Amino acid sequence: MASHGIKDRVAIVGAGCIPFREHWDKGTDDMLIEASDLAFKSAGVTKHDVDAYWLGTAQSGMAGLTLSIPLKLDGKPVTRVENFCATGSEAMRNAAYALAAGAYDMVMAIGVEKVKDSGYQGLNSTPIPNDGTGRTLTAAAMYSLILPSYAKKYGIDEDELRLAVARIASKNHFNGARNPRAQFRKEMSPESICSMAAVAGRLGVFDCSGVADGAAAVVMVRAEDAHKYRDDPLYIKALSFVAGNGYGVTDPEYDYTTFPEISRCAEDAYSQAGVVDPRREIAMAEVHDCFTPTELVLMEDLKFSDRGMAWKEVMAGAFDLSGDLPINTDGGLKAFGHPVGASGLRMLYEVWLQMRGEAEPERQITTTKKLALTHNLGGYPGEMVSFVGIYGTELG
Repeated sequence: MASHGIKDRVAIVGAGCIPFREHWDKGTDDMLIEASDLAFKSAGVTKHDVDAYWLGTAQSGMAGLTLSIPLKLDGKPVTRVENFCATGSEAMRNAAYALAAGAYDMVMAIGVEKVKDSGYQGLNSTPIPNDGTGRTLTAAAMYSLILPSYAKKYGIDEDELRLAVARIASKNHFNGARNPRAQFRKEMSPESICSMAAVAGRLGVFDCSGVADGAAAVVMVRAEDAHKYRDDPLYIKALSFVAGNGYGVTDPEYDYTTFPEISRCAEDAYSQAGVVDPRREIAMAEVHDCFTPTELVLMEDLKFSDRGMAWKEVMAGAFDLSGDLPINTDGGLKAFGHPVGASGLRMLYEVWLQMRGEAEPERQITTTKKLALTHNLGGYPGEMVSFVGIYGTELG
């Protein structure tokens, strides 16, 4: 890839995220107002100070009016974007590029999704109805194929591997139980997760991310202006995005044990940021754990684990809050919930808290490392889009 990147040219100076859950008492407008107000307050600015807005949503609005009307914006550009489950990250990426290009002095990226009282769950039902020629497998079914393929490739007992991915869910529930914004706030053992009703293959209900309503936002400025607003900004080190070509679903050799788009995306992000050894240089990561086997594969595609070894590191606690590389410290999609348009920005909000020492004490990590990572994907094994962002507390 030939991405030049925008390392150290854009800074995050404010962030906000509302709780993700079934917001029966709130509409899209309410959530957008609440999340944006939190981000404005965090940055010490008002809506009038922001030059341009990028809105990410998959199902909750079709134009910039979705944001400009509830915020009562006057004469401001609002760009609505959508890119599957990576929609929130895509809003932030485009907003950051506009800053780096010199088009604006201050921008906001905000993501929202309101799905819990729509009568439908998730994106499998969009668009409705269809002519019968679309995909017939659910997302859970597609990702469930990872388990038997991974077990076969690396010679792992399937029951042992099943327990390992259940431990991923258990880890994320442990983290979510300590996060007041998370959708699911109850610890669950791996054994109890394994005993849940199956939804596809050997995946149970609690191997799947929660469907939630929610919104999150960030305020960004050019790096040289960051200290006009705060002494502890986060600096963007890398933003990489890859859209796959769909070959995986037609290639008889594709074995579901890796996501090529993510490997290439991570490689590009590390190149932009100058990261040589991700496992040693990254303090924490928020990754797209839409299903428990997804997080397993991501550990290897992001080069946090060697091929075929992530399941052992999961069982050893390497990615726990107290591990050497904490993953999904806020509970991840699994426990925090997954309102599609907001998830990527929720990940960045967690990085904002953790790297500045402002997470709840019972889940705040301790580290001397200066870099954090967010990863967001959309689609299915063999045909997906992938985003990787890297952020740091210092310039250089």
